[in-house]
Amino acid sequence: MKKKFNPRIKARLRKNRQVLSKNIDNFFGWVKGAKLVELKECNTDEDPVRPELDNKFRTGYGRKIFGVEYKGEIHAVMCFAYTNEIPKSVEELEKLSTDAFLQTAMRDQSGGQIAVAYTVWSKKKGGGKLIVKEVFKNIKKSNHLNRLVTLSPLTEMATNFHERNGAKLIQINETTQNFEYKVM
Repeated sequence: MKKKFNPRIKARLRKNRQVLSKNIDNFFGWVKGAKLVELKECNTDEDPVRPELDNKFRTGYGRKIFGVEYKGEIHAVMCFAYTNEIPKSVEELEKLSTDAFLQTAMRDQSGGQIAVAYTVWSKKKGGGKLIVKEVFKNIKKSNHLNRLVTLSPLTEMATNFHERNGAKLIQINETTQNFEYKVM
């Protein structure tokens, strides 16, 4: 037997559904107008993963900083190193990215074949997922990159973030873990 709702209650439910839908659109509306940009520097104090790394490190040989920009403001940041091997620590990341950079400079090519994301953070809801998606698109377009790997801390938050975004755990190291996003 179907219950009939009072017309006033039906109207209120309809109105609440519209308001909720509009609020969700406003909440994530910024995502549609956002774009990926390369940054010369970032505020390292905002980095919850590796605040100890300065901008000189982040923009050193074979390393770059990308941000998601919306209306002139940066809402998410991701730092990368380009290597030819998967690093197990930040120290190894520095050596491998410098080595890959010098090898390719001598051969007049682009950086290493593996993009290693070693830190990511977002100031706005949805920014982390968006920057992963945008960087992923750029890697697919590049001619020299064939893998997107992370150098993540051994935390539940990092594990959950990468698994929710489609990455697979490839190894656990002494102080870090590596996830891989399928590029093909």
